[in-house]
Amino acid sequence: MTMDMQCSWKVFALAALAAGSVAAAGQAAQKPAPPAPTPAEVAIQAATEKDHQRVMDALGIKALRPGADGDPHSPRAANYDESKANSAAALPDPLTMNDGRKVTTAGEWWKLRRPQIVELFDREIYGRTPVQLPKVTWEVLSTTRETNGGIAVITKKLIGHVDNSADPKVKVDIELTLSTPTDARGPVPVILELGFSKEFLAMLVQRYPQFAPKPGDGPTWQQQVLARGWGYAEYVPTSVQPDNGAGLTEGIIGLVNKGQPRALDDWGALKAWAWGASRCLDYFEIDHAVDAKQVGIEGHSRYGKASLVAMAYDPRFAIGYISSSGEAGAKLFRHLFGEEIGNVAGTQEYHWMAGNFLKYDSSLSVNDLPVDAHELIALAAPRPVFIGAGATEGDGWADARGMFLAAVGAGPVYKLLGKKDLGTPEYPSIETALITGDLGFRQHTGGHTPGPNWPTFLEFARRYLHAPRVVQ
Repeated sequence: MTMDMQCSWKVFALAALAAGSVAAAGQAAQKPAPPAPTPAEVAIQAATEKDHQRVMDALGIKALRPGADGDPHSPRAANYDESKANSAAALPDPLTMNDGRKVTTAGEWWKLRRPQIVELFDREIYGRTPVQLPKVTWEVLSTTRETNGGIAVITKKLIGHVDNSADPKVKVDIELTLSTPTDARGPVPVILELGFSKEFLAMLVQRYPQFAPKPGDGPTWQQQVLARGWGYAEYVPTSVQPDNGAGLTEGIIGLVNKGQPRALDDWGALKAWAWGASRCLDYFEIDHAVDAKQVGIEGHSRYGKASLVAMAYDPRFAIGYISSSGEAGAKLFRHLFGEEIGNVAGTQEYHWMAGNFLKYDSSLSVNDLPVDAHELIALAAPRPVFIGAGATEGDGWADARGMFLAAVGAGPVYKLLGKKDLGTPEYPSIETALITGDLGFRQHTGGHTPGPNWPTFLEFARRYLHAPRVVQ
């Protein structure tokens, strides 16, 4: 694929992601190709490739193994055959210390083993979040009374101004909206979604009308949340950190580094987006309409990855809905199905990760990784996590089984901490919900979208989140 084709396809793929349907994207792909990339898109791609090469040079890497190809006719076509997925690969034991000692108590987990796992993810996978980070000052831009699905809500449009005195050339403003029921009798639980801005979504619908919402689609996720007496919030991660390698000298990463390139163990975009989610939670702690101890986080696809990272690193998030997060999210790297490590290490996605991550697609392999996704999920324990995905037909790239196996692998940590695991190591049939424990899982037939799993997640979440009682 040429650079121009990559730029054009990225624009189109974002549209498919925003609409939440790979099936729709596949149908649309039969139509005329998207417009040619703009000069700005070409420049971003060139700068991205330059930085990617810089990281490879710093690691002494001559070449990376190519990732899986979405084209079924390609010699590198993605694997969708479970018998070839390396399912029997041994996983690192989350309850075995680096020196081989077994973890047998909750105290040993918190004081000894968990910090070891965090260090490995920091150094080798997602990068280190800087110790000293700038202050964020929140501003309420507007407060609007409106209705959503027939329910009266108060919506606040907010901006989190990040102190950029260290490098005034780099400006970072966190975009956030918060909607809570007008007639709430007290602070309410809130579900925070990582997603696209309304302006960006409107542009996508204008450019790709097939992705516009249609009558009869049913209540939106926001309306389903409101029906339970909860509130919802929408945070735009790219307002914190651009979603490309060229942007690593911009956003919060560029601000902290004063516009200089990253070190090999510096944080990537997933950590930066998670940091932004935590700053949203900071705001919720001072807003009297929100019960900040009952804030859940939800994200889909790349934002599902970031949401899981946020759950793992910020213990204040009460619950997570991690949708189709795939490779570098809840999917086991060692499960070779759909997207593979070579895709994440390539020029289009490497900026999500630490620079050190690239060596596992070169001189090392996935089997050399000191940690895997089951341990990322385990870092969220004992808090509840629901993992959702579509079936292989329509969402195979995200690898539902690989995410299920990771949830199974996290189970021993949940049990050690007095919680319930998935309840079975047997892969469930499609649209069978596993939600009786503190880990939940369900795959659906709707394609690459979180929509069909929202009702199941909310049923799972109602055991943990509770709206204020109405006083009679």
